[in-house]
Amino acid sequence: MAHNHIRPWRNIYRRKSRQIMVGPVPVGGDAPITVQTMTNTDTGDVAATVAQIHACAEAGADIIRVSTPDEAATKALREIVRESPVPIVADIHFHYKRAIEAAEAGAACLRINPGNIGDARRVRDVVKAAKDHGCSIRIGVNAGSLERHLLEKYAEPCPEAMVESALDHIRLLQDNDFHEFKISAKASDVFLAAAAYQALADATDAPIHLGITEAGAYMAGTVKSAIGLGNLLWMGIGDTIRVSLSAEPVEEVRVGYEILKALGLRHRGVNIISCPSCARQGFDVIRTVETLEARLSHIKTPMSLSIIGCVVNGPGEALMTDLGFTGGGAGSGMVYVAGKQSHKQSNDQMIDHIVELVEKRAAELDAEAEAQTQAAQ
Repeated sequence: MAHNHIRPWRNIYRRKSRQIMVGPVPVGGDAPITVQTMTNTDTGDVAATVAQIHACAEAGADIIRVSTPDEAATKALREIVRESPVPIVADIHFHYKRAIEAAEAGAACLRINPGNIGDARRVRDVVKAAKDHGCSIRIGVNAGSLERHLLEKYAEPCPEAMVESALDHIRLLQDNDFHEFKISAKASDVFLAAAAYQALADATDAPIHLGITEAGAYMAGTVKSAIGLGNLLWMGIGDTIRVSLSAEPVEEVRVGYEILKALGLRHRGVNIISCPSCARQGFDVIRTVETLEARLSHIKTPMSLSIIGCVVNGPGEALMTDLGFTGGGAGSGMVYVAGKQSHKQSNDQMIDHIVELVEKRAAELDAEAEAQTQAAQ
């Protein structure tokens, strides 16, 4: 319902980056900002890893990273890639052979820093494997693992050291005529990460992978990520994101989408606009919203829903949403459809009724989109 195109104060002008492919998923350029996460299962346990990948993909993950620390993991990767509905990034740190094995196993991207894997021959071998198998590469600079010579030069992790590290790694790939790479400059400190990413955005046209690394537990990590990633995205920096939480990977995906939805950069599922509740509420707002979030989590169609406890702000919020419910008196409230009053509904049946309305509207929107797609073909 919100018409961003006529409200210039809501526009975000994204940094212009070149585009690469992670399997069939474009990253950078004018492609949508992708949401990533990483599995935390034992990669050798193919069934558990694939199950987690499917759960994350169902939550909206566009790309999923899998750790491949040993040969058993890269062997398992072949089957994991075959059963995954989304591109898989193989997480490599120091062992160049794992990178080659992962490329051969079908990984869409290698997360590896070429300066950390040994001499020029090893870099050349990894680049050849990436080229031969259509892999892109993510260079992942991290404030917690900067090269010794940079720490000696700068005395501590700082934006200048992180950008110099990134450019050194980039140079190794470019010297081998490899340009299908994206880059990240993560730190657990929001200020350090933001400063490093801003400098990196000026120093290269490569797609940028955003993350506040090791952000913490679900609540604290969500807040820290929202501040750090949100500010960078607001400035137009970032082509793909991963929210790093000490929580299940599915939660990382959900938080990632909420950050993008708040900025109008991606729209997926039901965006619930709800009040914090007070003594004026005509129904239990908190419990209602908790229940609706759970029962509407299967909806992928972009839609807005306002759940407001009383008539102070309820009608105004409902004007701007696809569907809405505003608490009233005598155990009932008003249902709004497309910003207009529609009908009264009892509080005790309100949740079931709203779920039914949302599902019906989602089906209508999906049918309209399908008809437009067929008409354009």
